[in-house]
Amino acid sequence: MVLHFAPQTCARVTLVALEETGAPFATRLVRFMAGDHRSPAFLACNPAGKVPVLEIGGQSLTQNSAILPYLARTFPAARLLPFTGDALADAQVQARLAWFAADLHPLVTRIRMPQFFCDLDGAPARVRELAMQAMAFQLRSVEQDLGQQPWLAGEEWSILDAYLSWVWFRIAGAGFDTAAYPNLGAHHERADARPAALRALAREAEAQAELERAGQTVPLN
Repeated sequence: MVLHFAPQTCARVTLVALEETGAPFATRLVRFMAGDHRSPAFLACNPAGKVPVLEIGGQSLTQNSAILPYLARTFPAARLLPFTGDALADAQVQARLAWFAADLHPLVTRIRMPQFFCDLDGAPARVRELAMQAMAFQLRSVEQDLGQQPWLAGEEWSILDAYLSWVWFRIAGAGFDTAAYPNLGAHHERADARPAALRALAREAEAQAELERAGQTVPLN
């Protein structure tokens, strides 16, 4: 398996998942500032020009919401997702993944890069403000849940926690009111302290150092 990724992006979630499986894999850094994501070779892997992309036996799989279930079912011993085989229960797990991809991630992007959504005078600030409000609404129940249980799905860790930790990482560095969410902050620390997460973060640090040596900044999506 080969993971195409860039540091700080949501590809971190797949990176953590791969580390959790213990399976061998390689990484390939996508240099956005150098235009790697628009190269014919990369677009052949993902026409959308985004990460993550996981190459498996010469085939490409995109989107965390597809990659993570694939890894969970391929490496069940890693217990990446709480699949049980029950159609409704498993669909609810998929719904949680879709919540990250469809609800939280777009808000992260609006908070981090509001200018991409409207470039009229004063508009980016308003886009960001509204995204902050929407994020606060989305996270209210999660904060309550994490006051009663250590992980998003209950007593056991899942890759959902890595996804939530990435969201928290992105918004905590962008002025979000973290003080109002102490349980989420503590959850982030627990999730990032896992050995697999530490290994993933170390890979990211190496990639970021490589970008900085080349004078390239990391993407902020």
